[in-house]
Amino acid sequence: MFGMFKSQSASLDLNPRTCLVVSLIYCMGADGEMDEEEIGHLVSVLGRGATREQMNAALRYVRATEPYQFLTDSNARLRPAQKLCIILNMIDSAMSDGEAEQGEQRLVVQSRRGMGRLSGGAGAAFPHAGRQE
Repeated sequence: MFGMFKSQSASLDLNPRTCLVVSLIYCMGADGEMDEEEIGHLVSVLGRGATREQMNAALRYVRATEPYQFLTDSNARLRPAQKLCIILNMIDSAMSDGEAEQGEQRLVVQSRRGMGRLSGGAGAAFPHAGRQE
């Protein structure tokens, strides 16, 4: 009974901007804490036009949706260049406090793999992107 409204409360229009925001929230929480630097990075990405309701909707979505499901749902909606932008922003967020923690690193690698091809030239420019050595 209590879960019957869950899917309604977690629905979110997965356009490229919200996919970026959701990806950053997953990345911020991957190490179990959200540092001030990471929050600052998220706020700068959101921009001045963002509303508190948009942020709350993204947070509800993240709480109700596993990262692998988000990758599945968002992958077809994003162009390769948008995927690359999201991965680079996730790396920037993970490094914003000076060091990418294990959980953040793992999430970035999993996201990179889950997104597939990032752009026509990304393979040549970043031949080891997403590979674990």
